[in-house]
Amino acid sequence: MKKYTLSNGLRVIVESIPTCRSVSFGIWVKTGSRNETPENSGISHFIEHMLFKGTKQRTAKDIADVFDGIGGNVNAFTSKEYTCYYAKVLDQHLPIAVDALADMFFESEFDEGELAKEKNVILEEISMYEDTPDDKVHDEASRASYGNHPLAYSILGDESRLMAMNADTLRTFMNSHYRIDNTVISVAGNVEPEAVLSLLEKYFGRFNARGTSAVLQPPVFKGEYLFHKKKTEQNHICLSFQGCSINDPRLYAMILLNNAIGGGMSSRLFQEIREKRGLAYSVYSYHTSYADSGLYTIYAGTAPKQTKDVLDLTLELLGEVSAQGLTEAELHRGKEQLKGSLILSLESTSSRMNRNGKNELMLGRHYTLDEMLEKIDEVSMETIQEVTRHMLAEPFAVAMVGTNDKAAQHVGRNYFVSSST
Repeated sequence: MKKYTLSNGLRVIVESIPTCRSVSFGIWVKTGSRNETPENSGISHFIEHMLFKGTKQRTAKDIADVFDGIGGNVNAFTSKEYTCYYAKVLDQHLPIAVDALADMFFESEFDEGELAKEKNVILEEISMYEDTPDDKVHDEASRASYGNHPLAYSILGDESRLMAMNADTLRTFMNSHYRIDNTVISVAGNVEPEAVLSLLEKYFGRFNARGTSAVLQPPVFKGEYLFHKKKTEQNHICLSFQGCSINDPRLYAMILLNNAIGGGMSSRLFQEIREKRGLAYSVYSYHTSYADSGLYTIYAGTAPKQTKDVLDLTLELLGEVSAQGLTEAELHRGKEQLKGSLILSLESTSSRMNRNGKNELMLGRHYTLDEMLEKIDEVSMETIQEVTRHMLAEPFAVAMVGTNDKAAQHVGRNYFVSSST
């Protein structure tokens, strides 16, 4: 993997993998729902959709035909902190993919007719999300954790804000946020770096949007309680705790702690709540890292009559981890699991393109595989205990979607804080 810079200052990461026949190409922009305001909530995601809806040269169908015609894939996604437009094609078709994506990136029309249609598409996406309580509860968990901070905003936005947006709104936001300083191009696959740079210079050398990134305010972890009443067969619950940022040296310890608590089928939560007691079909935990903060979240979906038991067991398990830590077997298994998943993930050009693009965009640095494996091996029981104390140092957040919240509303969110003082 090597880093280059085009004549205009645009950063390019190229990883040559001569043993494959595919190439993954991605344009990464450091803007997402976190960069929005209450007035334009959802605009990053809306722009992502609209870049596929026609340019000065191509209609939306033309764009689809380009990639279908070469057996390639093209897509995009918006997160809270970045947006990515990407394609995976045969190595011989990379120039076609770059031509089409550059056209979308620079020449999208934002036609009013297409805007109207795509608004309706996103409204349907929002409705689908609202009808999926085991998805919606995670948005509620963000709000319970971060309050009104932009990291708690929904990536999809809301209907009223979406309907008020027009082509000028989108262009203004894009001109302000799609800039050279916060854009990275990542390429991984069977390529010659010199040829790639020549190709990118041709299509992206004209990129001249410059500016200064706004200073983003770090969130304050709130640890609040939110209940969204909805007619469901299950109660969907999230408990969220403060986690580690992407720059935190304890990040690998946090990931290993998560694996032991609820990150897989051998985890304590899965074994105790699902396998041993049969109280839930879906129960798991995950850790999300942001530039300056992180969230550790536990999710469970269970029948209303079993909600109290699930919550009590979850807090009991967390209490055991807090008091006794992990076992040596759990730490060893977690390290091998993490190393295995890391190595296996690097077997596709897509995952390598994603890792390189995100690392350059968010961290500005890259670790070799050996360096990452070494960092995993270096995690000690003491560091695990340190991140556990950090995680439980503040009252945790509770979010629930379901028919009633009798069991959840009385959960002692400062239980671990009180126990440790």
